[in-house]
Amino acid sequence: MASLTRPMTASAGKRTARVVLLLIGPPGCGKGTQAERLKEALRLPSISTGEMIRAEIAAGTPLGKLAQGVTITGGLLGDDIINEMVSARVAKPDCANGFLLDGYPRSLPQGRYLSTVLERLGFPQPTVVHLDVPFELLIERTCCRRYCPQCGHNYNLKSDPTKREGLCDHCDTKLLQRADDCEATVRNRLAAYSRTTSPLIEYYASQDYHRVEASGTADDVYQQVFQRISTARQTWRGD
Repeated sequence: MASLTRPMTASAGKRTARVVLLLIGPPGCGKGTQAERLKEALRLPSISTGEMIRAEIAAGTPLGKLAQGVTITGGLLGDDIINEMVSARVAKPDCANGFLLDGYPRSLPQGRYLSTVLERLGFPQPTVVHLDVPFELLIERTCCRRYCPQCGHNYNLKSDPTKREGLCDHCDTKLLQRADDCEATVRNRLAAYSRTTSPLIEYYASQDYHRVEASGTADDVYQQVFQRISTARQTWRGD
């Protein structure tokens, strides 16, 4: 498989390429899996709002307590909270040459806010990859997810089961299901996603936007993502 490479600093007299890549799509569509692969290929930081929120919940911070009450019912945190978290994160030194956003923005106001942040920090407007999966398949996928509370490894009862039922392959710890991975919560989350994200997709559709049918395997989806963004790489390099 051909590999993506990080946009490097141009030779003397040329500007440094700066990359902003967005992965958007419904919960459970595989954004995290693709983000991990793209992060390694592009050698850029991958920023997941979901991971940031879960870290706050685990730490028991005031934000985490607020987030836990919202996410356990399938709701979404308010734009002001998420916007502040993302704005602070992308301004850190490790994002100087660009970054990958996994799961943000999720609404049109968030998208417009991100546009102003990118302009203020001197970044180009983003390349957007939309991972699209039928909702019924997402419900099945999500309700089968399990994770190891000890080492953090993720599994799926159907697509990525453990060798021994219910136990982590890496540390033998009993696997758990996240409270917000039950069917009722997933359906609520998908309904909220549909309401808020449809206008965002329309907003990005006239820009550097690429829709990927993401029902297949992780390898198949990655190949499609690679093909969709390959033309954008020349722009990233500043050619």
